Amino acid sequence: MFTGIIESLGELKLAEKEGTNLKLTIKSDISNELKIDQSISHNGVCLTVTELHPNAHTVVAVNETLQKSSIGNLAVGDFVNLERCMIMNGRLDGHIVQGHVDAKGKCLDIKDEDGSWLFQFSYDSSENVLVEKGSICINGVSLTCFNVSDEKFSIAIIPYTFQHTNFKKMKKSDEVNLEFDIIGKYVHKLINKTN
Repeated sequence: MFTGIIESLGELKLAEKEGTNLKLTIKSDISNELKIDQSISHNGVCLTVTELHPNAHTVVAVNETLQKSSIGNLAVGDFVNLERCMIMNGRLDGHIVQGHVDAKGKCLDIKDEDGSWLFQFSYDSSENVLVEKGSICINGVSLTCFNVSDEKFSIAIIPYTFQHTNFKKMKKSDEVNLEFDIIGKYVHKLINKTN
């Protein structure tokens, strides 16, 4: 379980296909603190550490993960938002994030608001629940959405988040990983089950 508060920005150093899997080696400030079998959020995708290297770690994304997320679009040199799983006696600064990507979204627009940045994303609302001023996790970052419609929503990024995540490298039409709020998903399923 994660909070959506990014700890480190990693850099993809190596991407290797292994059958239908993709093996990713990422250099980061926290790689030396990791251990084999640890769960780490990579752009919002929960992946298990399989190898450790000096200042780097390796994870493997299986075909299901590659189909449901944009993790397979990463190229060597790309930056990845990293978060270790939460410590249960710590503060939950973001919201409850599982690291299980629900869908891919697309960046529609980026506006510099002179002190913050306004991003607009498209999403598929047929199976996903999003509410005005609700929580959304984009590439592993816990954010509040607004201007929500059935096809798109907006988020605002403060300077700290912009500088410390891969939002600073994002461009229009980039694909992103979306994880919708788990509480909203459970409520939606229960309501639809009883109707």
